[in-house]
Amino acid sequence: MAAEILGVGEERVWIDPERIEEVEAAITREDIKRLIHEGVIRKVKEKGVSRARARIIHEKKKRGKRRGVGSRSGSMKARVDPDRVWVEKIRALRRRLRELKEKRIITTRVYRQLYLKAKAGVFRSIADLHRYIEVHGLRRRR
Repeated sequence: MAAEILGVGEERVWIDPERIEEVEAAITREDIKRLIHEGVIRKVKEKGVSRARARIIHEKKKRGKRRGVGSRSGSMKARVDPDRVWVEKIRALRRRLRELKEKRIITTRVYRQLYLKAKAGVFRSIADLHRYIEVHGLRRRR
């Protein structure tokens, strides 16, 4: 009857073990309601899933942790758009080539060759471009 009044299942009804005789003597709904009011009969709190660990993990992720290889799902292409990567790289290379031409470190002819190589995807980075220039002796001779 207490479960019905409290609106919960029988498993979630707590009865004070020291006043069990009083509860056994209660036969009417009014008696049960009085015992509930006195705190002899109570609702047991519903068990839920704790968010504490989730909050800690979220805080760590905000600080840039938990981003290692083992934590990644999805290919690199899913995480970083290849088109954007290409655009950033080619713009950086072309900017550097323009600087080298303007500072007269490379000739116009070499600039054109390297520009086309950059477009073809030969260089992985600006450092790679500089290595190529050094190895192939493409600096302008004074």
